[in-house]
Amino acid sequence: MDYRRFPAALLMVLVVIGLCCGGAQAQRSMTGVVKKDEPNITAPHAILLDAESGSVLYEHAPDVLIYPASLAKLMTVEYVFHEIKEGRLKLTDEFEVSENAWRKGGAPSHSSTMFAALHSKVSVDDLLHAVIIQSANDACIVLAEGLAGSEAAFGNKLTKRAREIGLEKSVFTNSNGLPDPNEKVTTRELAILARHIILDYPEFYKIFGQTEFTWNKIRQQNRNPLLASVTGADGLKTGFTKEAGYGLVGSAVQDGLRLIAVVNGLKTAKDRAEEGKKLLEWGFRTFQTRILFAEGETLGYAKVFRGDRGSVPLVAPGAVRIMVPKSGGEKLIARVVYSGPIPAPVRAGQPVGALKVWRDNNLVLEVPLKTSESVGRGNLSQRALDGVSELVINLFRAGAQRL
Repeated sequence: MDYRRFPAALLMVLVVIGLCCGGAQAQRSMTGVVKKDEPNITAPHAILLDAESGSVLYEHAPDVLIYPASLAKLMTVEYVFHEIKEGRLKLTDEFEVSENAWRKGGAPSHSSTMFAALHSKVSVDDLLHAVIIQSANDACIVLAEGLAGSEAAFGNKLTKRAREIGLEKSVFTNSNGLPDPNEKVTTRELAILARHIILDYPEFYKIFGQTEFTWNKIRQQNRNPLLASVTGADGLKTGFTKEAGYGLVGSAVQDGLRLIAVVNGLKTAKDRAEEGKKLLEWGFRTFQTRILFAEGETLGYAKVFRGDRGSVPLVAPGAVRIMVPKSGGEKLIARVVYSGPIPAPVRAGQPVGALKVWRDNNLVLEVPLKTSESVGRGNLSQRALDGVSELVINLFRAGAQRL
C-alpha cells in the first residue's frame, strides 16, 4: 500500500489571542483600499517578515514571478557561503578575472563593478565584499566561472541550491541578475532567502552592514539606503534593471526584534528607499512577539497505521512564536497538517507534517512538526483491524469517485 495516496489529515486547533476589534490587518484589501493600521505601501510587490519565526506581517502580490535584477546576487552569495561552510571553498582561494567577466561586468560594461583588472587573480573574500557592498557584476561572474566554469552552469547550480533551501518557484540563469527572460523570482522567496542568510551565516552576514569597500584604491559606498535611514538596519541588497524596476531586500533589528522587508517593481530609487523604510518602521511600531505553544508542548496527534497505538503526539522543534499587533488582539487559526495515517513503526523525532497558522485568510506561519514518541508495530489482531479499516476506506473512496 502506498501511504502517500491517503488524503491529508487535518487536526484543527483554534488559537485565540484576544478577540477585541481593531487588531492590525496584515493584508492589503482586494479593492486596494488601505485597512486600519495597515501601512500605505504602493510597491507592486511587497512582504514583511519576522526573521525569528518567519511570521508574515504584511504582503502584497508576493508570489508573482518577477525579474530580480541585482537581488539575484543574494543567491550567488548564499551559494558561496554554503560552499565555504561545507569546506569545499576557502576565503583565501583565488579566481582569475576572465575576459568575459571583465567585458560583461568590469569597467567596459559601465555597470556596477569592482574594477578588477583583466587576468588578475582575486580572493574569494574580496569578491564577496565586492558583490555584497558594491553589487559588482564582474565579481559575480568571476565567482560563477571559478565555481562552475560558466554563467549558465552556475545558474543551474543556483537553481538546484534554491530548491534545497525551500525556494520552490525561483529560477536563476546567471550570477548577477542581468536581464534574462528565463530568470525570475518571487518577492516571498527573496524574503525567505534573506532570512536563511541571516540565520545560517551570521559570521558572513556582517558584511552586508559595512558601509564601504575599497578595492584597487577605489573606494565605493554601500548601495543600501536603509543603512543610513532606519535604526538598526544592517542589510541586505538593492537591485535595478529597466525590466525589473527598483527593488530592495532590507533588514533591521530593534530591541531584539529583527524584521525583513522586500519591495519590488518601483519607479525610482527614492521610492524604493521610502517604501522599504516605511514597511520596516511600521512593523516595529505595530507588532510584538507572542508565544503560541511552549517548547515540547503537544500540538496534535497523527494517526498511526498497524501500530501498537493508534496515534502519536506531534511537537515543534522549539517554542512556536508569532507576531501579533500591539494595539489589540486578533483571532489566529492553527492547523496540524500531515499525510496519513503513518505506517508503523514510527521513531521519535520523525518529521511528520507541519503546523500552519492563518491570520484572516492569509497563511502567516508554517512550522515543521516531528513525533515526540516512538510507536512499535502492533500485534496480529491490531494489524488485521487496521487492514479492515483500510479496506472500508478504500471501498468508500472508490464509491465516492463513481458518484
